Amino acid sequence: MITENLKEALKQIEQDKGIPTEELIHMVEHALDSAYRKHAPGENYRAKIEPDTGKIKVFSPKKVVTSVKDPSTEIKKTDAIKIDPAVSAGDVIEVEVDASKFGRIAAQTAKQIIIQKIRENERENVFKDFKSKEGSIVTANVYRFISGGCIVEIEGAEAILPDREQIKKERLNRGNPIKVYVVEVSKSGRGPRILVSRTHPGLVEGLFRMEVPEIVEGEVSIEKIVREPGVRCKVAVSSKNTRIDPIGACVGINGVRVQAVINELAGERMDLIKHSDDIKKFLKSSLSPADVKDVEITDPEKKEARVVVADEMLSLAIGKNGQNVRLAARLTGWHIDIQPESEEKEKKKDDFQKAFATITALPGVGEKTARLMIDSGLDSLDKIASSSPEALKSIEGVGEKSAEKIIKAASESSTADKKDTPSEND
Repeated sequence: MITENLKEALKQIEQDKGIPTEELIHMVEHALDSAYRKHAPGENYRAKIEPDTGKIKVFSPKKVVTSVKDPSTEIKKTDAIKIDPAVSAGDVIEVEVDASKFGRIAAQTAKQIIIQKIRENERENVFKDFKSKEGSIVTANVYRFISGGCIVEIEGAEAILPDREQIKKERLNRGNPIKVYVVEVSKSGRGPRILVSRTHPGLVEGLFRMEVPEIVEGEVSIEKIVREPGVRCKVAVSSKNTRIDPIGACVGINGVRVQAVINELAGERMDLIKHSDDIKKFLKSSLSPADVKDVEITDPEKKEARVVVADEMLSLAIGKNGQNVRLAARLTGWHIDIQPESEEKEKKKDDFQKAFATITALPGVGEKTARLMIDSGLDSLDKIASSSPEALKSIEGVGEKSAEKIIKAASESSTADKKDTPSEND
């Protein structure tokens, strides 16, 4: 069977679909094999297409015998020698048969299988293409809305943008171009399933990479991103180059870089935080834009800290509905207790008075000495009891004998206080 139409069709498919001719020929041969076997049960046929001519040849394997009993599976040796002079009885050779006898039904079946194979190939190519885009951002066009989300079009392929991955206050309209983050690409019976997001932190990182060349060049790094999509985002950044301010690089001249990111995220507020290995510094900057007065680590194992802010900064530090402190806690990984400066001063005053009263009750400790001891950190009986005479002697007005008496008295008072304190089981 000579068919220039097939040859031209394969070339056209290669141009339109990007499937190599060799691969198409292989697909067509398998399709023809399936069609021939379907319409000639019991026969084992193999199709072969000559690439240069488009000629289709059909072969049937037959066993070489001296006496033929089953013509469908056997060939007489005298006839086989005409095909291959080196054959011997018992060998199996492929005998060419007339392909035209299978008619239009076989051709139609082959056509359907070819179409199916081409579709599968296209789906596989789309899957491979988008699999490589996982974890990156792409431009999509809003295509249509479905229950529980919408479908967006990306380079001719459809992707799912579920409700949970959409910015709540953002209004999407059909045809709108938007940037999305490719979360996952998986296979399904109807082709690749592409899941995209507008809420993923990776979208923010990708947008900054597009706007800030220092990030692409590796001079500036994004350490962590936490978001309440469409409302507020905190981005911790650092710089490997001491001459580059990571926050300034991300903000850009007149804020042009960060504003481009904000505009793409439907006006989401952006707090750029300088990352630090010094947890006190990091905690302090994490509460931006509030000005933090002091940071005290209250429990390093549980990662708990108390932060002091000016009274007028309290609402700003906490944020609307606790949003600012909540994001700061997620960014740093620490539990943050925010205290207004006036309350902290009052607490310190009360603590001082309690410590002052306790320490001045010790023998040989006057008011001046008590203040000096508290200032040096010896503000409780336990601390004084566990200190050394040398440490106490460094305080003005305390001699060696006085130091020993003070430590002994503090130890006795501390022990007595503990005995008088009811236990949990009492």
